Amino acid sequence: MLNTKIPFKLREKFAQLNWTWIIIGSLGLGLLLTLAVSPSTSRHLKASLLGKDRNVLIGSFPVVVPTIKYGFALDTFQVYESEFRSSENLGDILMKRRMTYADIDNLVRNSKDVFDVRDLTAGKPYLILSKDSTQGPDFLIYEPSVYKYYVFHLNNEDSLFIEKVERPITTAIRSSGVTVESSLWESMERSGADPALIKSLEDALKWSVDFHHLNRGEQFKAVYDQHYVEGQPVDPGRVHAALYKSENKENYAFYYESPHYTGYYDQEGRPMKKGFLRAPVKYARISSGYNLRRFHPILRTVRPHFGTDYAAPYGTPIIAVGDGTVLEATRRGGNGNFVKIKHTGQVQTQYLHMQAFARGIRPGARVSQGQVIGYVGATGLATGPHVCFRFWVNGKQVNHNMLKLPPPEPLPKAEMEKFSVLRDKFMEMLKEIPVETIAP
Repeated sequence: MLNTKIPFKLREKFAQLNWTWIIIGSLGLGLLLTLAVSPSTSRHLKASLLGKDRNVLIGSFPVVVPTIKYGFALDTFQVYESEFRSSENLGDILMKRRMTYADIDNLVRNSKDVFDVRDLTAGKPYLILSKDSTQGPDFLIYEPSVYKYYVFHLNNEDSLFIEKVERPITTAIRSSGVTVESSLWESMERSGADPALIKSLEDALKWSVDFHHLNRGEQFKAVYDQHYVEGQPVDPGRVHAALYKSENKENYAFYYESPHYTGYYDQEGRPMKKGFLRAPVKYARISSGYNLRRFHPILRTVRPHFGTDYAAPYGTPIIAVGDGTVLEATRRGGNGNFVKIKHTGQVQTQYLHMQAFARGIRPGARVSQGQVIGYVGATGLATGPHVCFRFWVNGKQVNHNMLKLPPPEPLPKAEMEKFSVLRDKFMEMLKEIPVETIAP
């Protein structure tokens, strides 16, 4: 049995070495001679021990090597594999396998600084390893993410504990280019890029690009960090440079960091972050725009519509488009549940027909740009779930999509010199990224 006190890295090496010597010993001296003249075979064996290939030819001898995962030779255990369900907890799982409540309690207490068992998440995978199922489990391995997993050591009543293992992450700079054909997500998949990159792109460009209403033929390019775990690509990281190109404009974003300035800046060194986001709901569609002569679908009459309706499923988070203070969070007439926020200057925004308010949203509460303030509903005069977004300037409701606010100040001269070097480097990299051209 593996010594449960041995740290993961050493345990993994021991598991591999033990099986390697068993195989070598069984094949005898002739096999050793074959290995001596066949370094490629040795490399094949090492890869197999890491679980990549269980069938190996060493010389002319067929050998089946064990599967090594989480630092254990799984072939030496009875393995039970499943996912946590919302209806069960750790005690339910382990007590079914002959562990006592007292032992489970000791396990939790011994490891409270390493893992909180309340963080077990439904849908996440786990393995139970047992040498002898009649004697209870030896280990439980819980994997909440590709970046880490936890080993629950269960086979020693005097030493029950949980071990956290973090997988090493490597990072490389990658680039992608995509032309929008249907949706950005589908276009990413079609081009071979990771659709998860969309979130990082939005972080860079959301103040200047309306991601909710992209048109066919528009293009995106990005230079970004790609993270790898055990040689496999995982979530994309920070976007270093991005370009959005439409028929009549180009928007660049460059990530710049110094002791006094951090964030995304355009090619002129002006902050990408504006005072207001373009929409209060992510990935929603405009179902009805600002219109002074709109036919009201419920009242059946022509009347001004001073807002922009964003249709989205019930419960979709609604976010504050800018920093400010809540003036109202109440229910009134045809507006239903709504929140009204006062921003800097003479600007106010209003969000109507909410299903519910977010926790802490009340008159006088401070909110920040992007903070969830409520959830999409259909309260008041509404034919379906949406948020009617209204924008007030100097007490007058205006069409926020047509509003042009003054640009922020650029970086100071001393910072601009450093920023320009970074910008020019990434600008050249963006130019080299190929993209497909399609008819709009």
